Amino acid sequence: MPYLNSVNPATGEAFAQTEAHPEAEVERRLARAAQAFHLWRKRPVQERARLVARAAEVLEAGKERFGRLMTQEMGKTLSSAIAEAEKSAWGCRYYAENAERFLADEQVETGAALSYRRYLPIGPVLAVMPWNYPFWQVFRFAAPAVMAGNVALLKHASSVPLCAQAIEEVFRMAGFPDGVLQALLVGADRVERLVEDPRVVAVTVTGSEGAGRAVAAAAGRAIKKTVLELGGSDAFVVLPSADVAQAARAAVAARTVNNGQSCIAAKRFIVHRQVHAQFLERFATGMAALRVGDPMDPGTDVGPLASAGERDRLAAQVERLMRHGARALVGGAALPGPGAFYPPTVLTDVPRGSATYREEIFGPVALVIDVRDLDEAIAVANELPYGLGSSAWTRDPAERARLVDELEAGATFLNGMVASDPRLPFGGVKRSGYGRELSREGIREFVNVKTVVVQE
Repeated sequence: MPYLNSVNPATGEAFAQTEAHPEAEVERRLARAAQAFHLWRKRPVQERARLVARAAEVLEAGKERFGRLMTQEMGKTLSSAIAEAEKSAWGCRYYAENAERFLADEQVETGAALSYRRYLPIGPVLAVMPWNYPFWQVFRFAAPAVMAGNVALLKHASSVPLCAQAIEEVFRMAGFPDGVLQALLVGADRVERLVEDPRVVAVTVTGSEGAGRAVAAAAGRAIKKTVLELGGSDAFVVLPSADVAQAARAAVAARTVNNGQSCIAAKRFIVHRQVHAQFLERFATGMAALRVGDPMDPGTDVGPLASAGERDRLAAQVERLMRHGARALVGGAALPGPGAFYPPTVLTDVPRGSATYREEIFGPVALVIDVRDLDEAIAVANELPYGLGSSAWTRDPAERARLVDELEAGATFLNGMVASDPRLPFGGVKRSGYGRELSREGIREFVNVKTVVVQE
């Protein structure tokens, strides 16, 4: 029987083995999902809301335990892991309080006696989820999906099987009927067959561009709806009218959030040359001051990357950039000793023509680029094939207007770092994916928007 290993990235030691689901168990869970959907869809939305609100209570009551589990399996600092459990509870509570309004019939004036849109559930939805936010990424899908009357099948990253089982436990403890959310403990090689299974009606993916492309291709062959969130290389633009000290402080947080392993972490810092030296000095000083170490230690600012493989991949990217001319003002090499540690790093003289520059940098490595003016800043921000988030710092109203309209991204935050919020739609453009999670748009991704026309 194959196993899924849980490895503590701070030590490199395996601390748990979880049996992968054999084919017979996968089949049982698929059958259970199909059966559960036909019952769950008939539950009144108010009853669904009661159970989703109860899930929020379970998450809050167990946030320390869930937080320690997240830290053990993927290395985020304990404080950020506990905050992730709290944010997952917020997402549940948001949909418990708002889903009935989002799903209400919407009347449309036509020549008929009555015309309206009705939002109906569609069935079991497969979620292919990553390791970097092992609770939040799941709950931001699952809360709206089950509130809409769907059921969820979770194929979590193979490195966080205990988190997958814990999420299933949350739904069980909250009192959900059997089969409303189930974890499928299988490898990536099983995903295509899951997508093809007729009981799976739609798929959502958060992960790499390659994973999204493969799942979307399989879903396309089966003519099934997909939502893709595939990461990015977010721009952080600083212009002369900005409060540079404030921007530099935010830049440190924006680059190192979740140990630098966030799709919406700022990765390219595009700075007007009038304030470039001032920003760079403050930014480099802030990055150098961060404490790297044990993610369980409350004094740690940056923990390890999620695995030795992730650390080695990041180190190779930095080495390639430096071979092509980049200079490391801070960091620039993996730390010695056990654990998948890579220090906060600031690179200047970044070779924008290199292939590595066009890749997503997933770790606490910042690329700083100076530009002549706003036109060049926008051009540099848009030159990569990604478009998830963007942050811009300026107090000039005309510049703000242009940045909002011209930055090619699913979100633009002005004078603040990019963050996800249940109240706002979340998603990208270009190779960062398509579709939206969260807010009203998120709950309506996996529904049948049914037109109803009544004639006298």
